[in-house]
Amino acid sequence: MKIEGADRIGEVAIGTNYGITQFTKNMLFDEKMGGTIHMALGASIPESGGLNKSAIHWDIVKDMKKEGEIHADNKLFYKNGKFLIKEMVL
Repeated sequence: MKIEGADRIGEVAIGTNYGITQFTKNMLFDEKMGGTIHMALGASIPESGGLNKSAIHWDIVKDMKKEGEIHADNKLFYKNGKFLIKEMVL
């Protein structure tokens, strides 16, 4: 069985709310917890410009506080759940 649009990433984000210190089992909080990243497979959020449509929106959260790293343009900018740069140019 194939669900249309479920094989696409609908959302990707880095959690920045360091006031949330433990998982709550409520995805609306857990996906925003500082030191985590999350992505959703399936439907994107149209209000944020997302175009993917699907019958599902499956959120997945990853704790990055132990040995987690994110690199962009071959530069490490996030390690162990913390940003390594003080200013980000958008």
